[in-house]
Amino acid sequence: MRRSTFLAAATATALTASLFTGLTPAWADGTSGGPVLVDANGWNEPGLVFVTAHSDSPITHVTAHFYPLDAPDGTQEAGSTEDFTQYSGQDATSGTWRAPVHLADLGDYRVTVDLQDASGATVTGALSPDPLKYRTIVTINGLTATPTVPDYLHQQVSVSGTAVARDPRTPDTPTPAADTPVDVVADTGLGRTIMTSTAGPDGRFTAAYVPTEQTFRVSAAPQASSSYPGAIDLSTYPTPWLHTTQAPVRFTASTHALNLKQGATGTVTGHAEIETTSGWQPLPHTAITLYGLDTDGLPKFLVGETTTDSKGAYTLPVSSYNAAPTAELVAGTDNMPFQQIATEPFSLHVAYTTHIDLTASLKDDGSMPTYGYVYFEDWRAKWPAKPTVTLQYSKDGKTGWKNAATVPLPIRYNKPLFQEWFARTLNAPNTDAYWRARFNGNPDLGTSTTKPVHLYRYATRITGFHATPDPVRKGQPIRFGGTLQYKKGTTWKPLYGGSPSLYFKPRGSSTYHYVYDLDTDKHGHLIGLATTEKDGTWALVVNRQTGDHYLRSARVTDYVDVR
Repeated sequence: MRRSTFLAAATATALTASLFTGLTPAWADGTSGGPVLVDANGWNEPGLVFVTAHSDSPITHVTAHFYPLDAPDGTQEAGSTEDFTQYSGQDATSGTWRAPVHLADLGDYRVTVDLQDASGATVTGALSPDPLKYRTIVTINGLTATPTVPDYLHQQVSVSGTAVARDPRTPDTPTPAADTPVDVVADTGLGRTIMTSTAGPDGRFTAAYVPTEQTFRVSAAPQASSSYPGAIDLSTYPTPWLHTTQAPVRFTASTHALNLKQGATGTVTGHAEIETTSGWQPLPHTAITLYGLDTDGLPKFLVGETTTDSKGAYTLPVSSYNAAPTAELVAGTDNMPFQQIATEPFSLHVAYTTHIDLTASLKDDGSMPTYGYVYFEDWRAKWPAKPTVTLQYSKDGKTGWKNAATVPLPIRYNKPLFQEWFARTLNAPNTDAYWRARFNGNPDLGTSTTKPVHLYRYATRITGFHATPDPVRKGQPIRFGGTLQYKKGTTWKPLYGGSPSLYFKPRGSSTYHYVYDLDTDKHGHLIGLATTEKDGTWALVVNRQTGDHYLRSARVTDYVDVR
């Protein structure tokens, strides 16, 4: 018979090293291939020891010896067992053998093993790298979660089970682990929620959990307690994955489109509902969010958000900070365990602020040259395809505005803060009116209007023009009569201090020659004399030095015969 012996009474130094590095048995005759111990421990099974070993020949005998872990070498064993049966392995050459352990005291024990195989090779006192933890084991039995399919009306999940203590000295008589703290763990795959409960006198415990994700599973783990000092606390295997039911959701919106001026705030109101086994009912405390969408229809940026009240109603303030021509209203958020997401299309146009300026004046002939510019400040603003400016007039500058002309606005720079210019001359406009220029924006670019400017020039005329005497002797003076008037509204009034110009055209000539400007008194009557030299036509017209408020008049004439 080949025989090799591993000394059980190793020194403390050798034992310490063996616990960290493992052991290799030695054979006295220098041969190899006999039994080899891999490990011996309790596998957290109360009252049992498991020995794992292998050999070239089938292992025929196993004996385990137990010594208090901290006892010095040479201490008498606390007990032993050789009632081993093979627990796992395809044949007896390699596997795990199991045997009951009966020790008087709880604690941790050093284990040595004697092995023998069919060839007669033996190893004696092989030291296990792991101790035997001969302790009470607390486990969880009958872990359940109810309901198994929670829904909107039944959201709370009750998790319950029983904490059981098993003493390795009496492993077949488990007892309720009363007063044991138990951690109930809900695992969503994205995070864990821990709820602590305490086992009652019968070992029963219960914890309540409201799922935060649609899929989850639960487990339970007893915690250390003064009732079972040094006990081994074993967690349960998690339950299978549980799934909530997501109910359909619907909601209304007071509008699906807003056109806001830059800096303004709009409002959308509505009501959200959820479908349950009891029918549609208000959906409280649910997020209502407005997202701007990108070209692929995916949320790009947040525009506004609010939450429904206890009756499912909501008021959503919408800022004009970000335009969102293509947007979406969303009821709910991703991964809500009990409700689906509902969406409604939306469109938010922001008319960014524009600035406009107008310069206009009336000329003597009644024409009105105008010019001005328009610009915007915000980099998000864009010009319309064919922007225009409308020239408008009103009698009082407050109401009754009428369009006089629509002027194109050529875009030259197409950048913020760069002025884009327009110009137009109006012929024969209303010569006593308030004028303004209005930029015709669109939903994405604001309309702007200049302040009204009062432009007025009154029509003038000369009535009763005549020269006396007629005929007149050569070299004698003639006097001019008549009245200079201006028209205000529908009434002709005297024009005091006017300066109508006097012209003379000799008989046979086709050209008038300027003589000088006459004057008028407070009644508009003409004041002035001229000396005659030859026959001809005298003409009078208001056409120069008329000031800012009078137009040219029609020419009046009178022929004088000189003798």
